Amino acid sequence: DVQLQASGGGMVQPGGSLRLSCTHSGLTSDDYAIGWLRQAPGTEREAVSCISVDGRGYYVDSVKGRFTISSDNAKNTVYLQMNNLQPRDTAVYYCAVKEVGPFLGRGISYDYWSQGTQVTVSS
Repeated sequence: DVQLQASGGGMVQPGGSLRLSCTHSGLTSDDYAIGWLRQAPGTEREAVSCISVDGRGYYVDSVKGRFTISSDNAKNTVYLQMNNLQPRDTAVYYCAVKEVGPFLGRGISYDYWSQGTQVTVSS
């Protein structure tokens, strides 16, 4: 079974940083992407970043330059380093995996999901 576990959320002030971690197991395909998705109350779920198996990261415009996705294949872990966080980044964050795109944007579905981790940005 494919399993993903997200961690690292918390509360920070505007301008602060957090690093989310996604530990995965059971992936047998050699062609997939792992994404980070977020959902704030009353809004549509949005996939904001993803990383392909060759390590290339992709971002939506709203997080480009502030978020960095990376992977440690030895640890089966994907990270999302989030800098210069703003109140608009407040949401529950999930990591997820799928084989076929699209991978970024609103309303994008993924095949397997982690539980959520809350990120709150507030002064």
